[in-house]
Amino acid sequence: MLTQTTSRVLEPGDLEAALAVLDREPVANAFVTARVRIAGLDPWRLGGEMWGWYEDGTLTSLCYAGANLVPICATPRAVRAFADRARRAGRRCSSIVGPAEPTALLWRLLEPGWGPAREVRARQPLMVTDRMPADVAPDPYVRRVRKDEMERIMPACVAMFTEEVGISPLAGDGGLLYQARVAELVGSGRSFARFDADGRVVFKAEVGAATDRACQIQGVWVAPEHRGRGLAAPGMAAVLRYALADVAPVVSLYVNDFNTAARSTYRKVGFRETGTFMSVLF
Repeated sequence: MLTQTTSRVLEPGDLEAALAVLDREPVANAFVTARVRIAGLDPWRLGGEMWGWYEDGTLTSLCYAGANLVPICATPRAVRAFADRARRAGRRCSSIVGPAEPTALLWRLLEPGWGPAREVRARQPLMVTDRMPADVAPDPYVRRVRKDEMERIMPACVAMFTEEVGISPLAGDGGLLYQARVAELVGSGRSFARFDADGRVVFKAEVGAATDRACQIQGVWVAPEHRGRGLAAPGMAAVLRYALADVAPVVSLYVNDFNTAARSTYRKVGFRETGTFMSVLF
């Protein structure tokens, strides 16, 4: 029996307890919850380990350690234990991301050994809505991307990622993993776009993480030549309509605090700020 406090790598038999922790904050934890509900806790299927922190034998905090390092419902004591484990393992992730307070502490503890980061985004408002906007009509030209339109949507996805993250998703493996992820979203009906008469993407967004309680919009992008024309808000309203009708009752996203235009657009379609995320990019 586990007593007092301890941390360990969770196993498939710990799934119920892990989901109980994840379900405490269904919106903030949507990304990891979606992965766990599909893959369980087997590291090979999950794409990483799930670390658990126990208080008096009860699992209270988690940390997903895969391509991203993500503290989940993590208390300061849990964060310190996760940092110790991460230091011993060495950096394998491309980013640390999660609620701002535990993520900031995790980074302070890891920075001496892992730093410097390529970029730290200390304040990324988490925005949420559960209803359609009253005064923004959905763009009727925004629709689901078809499987035969991968060649059309892929350049826009690469452009968005490069603009947002600062590096191309085609680096390293030539984009195989990224292309597979885009194909997965298209195949599951969670990729949306407006195309012009020549088949070029004007607006796009995806519903990335999705559970039965919450989903997360990502990859919002307007082609540079079409910016400033009022396309983003109606486009977001269209994606929001699909998400609320077909995916989950609550829709979220997080955005960089310095992106004032995006934050204004999201507020216009009814999103409200409910928390703050932080990202450390390597």
